[in-house]
Amino acid sequence: MLDWIESLFATMLAQTHVWGFLAALPFIAAGFVGIVFPALPGTILIAGGFLVYGLIAGFDNLSVWFFVGQGVLICLGYAVDLMATAWGVRKFGGSKAAAWGAVLGTLLVFVIGPIGILIGPLLGAIIGELLMGEQIRQALHSGFGSFLGFIAGVAAKMMIAGIMVAWFIFQIM
Repeated sequence: MLDWIESLFATMLAQTHVWGFLAALPFIAAGFVGIVFPALPGTILIAGGFLVYGLIAGFDNLSVWFFVGQGVLICLGYAVDLMATAWGVRKFGGSKAAAWGAVLGTLLVFVIGPIGILIGPLLGAIIGELLMGEQIRQALHSGFGSFLGFIAGVAAKMMIAGIMVAWFIFQIM
């Protein structure tokens, strides 16, 4: 029995596909972390893992159309992320200024780091409402909507990332 396990282990390690997949896993894992903590470019890291796999195992199973499709999913993920934040603000009665403030507030991640993605949209929506002359209560309400929109965006990007990874696994099987 031990000889069978040793031969199976040696056969698996001789496969470049196994090495490629093992090398891609940290990128995929970091990509999922980046979706929740957007200081990392989540879906781009996931696609980078696919590229690493191809460089190690060969691109026989990963066509140009696969990477074009992955690029479309990456763009969709970023668009959904921005739209979800604006949707959350608008759903909670925020003005266009609050929605734009929330979207622009996401840029705070580049100034203060990962926490900026959580408080940036919140502060942006609040500031947008206050600039439009709204009361602090409405501004806070819009800020809360931006946070819920962020959560919805994370959920949508997780689904998109799941589709990306499932497509990758389907392609390499």
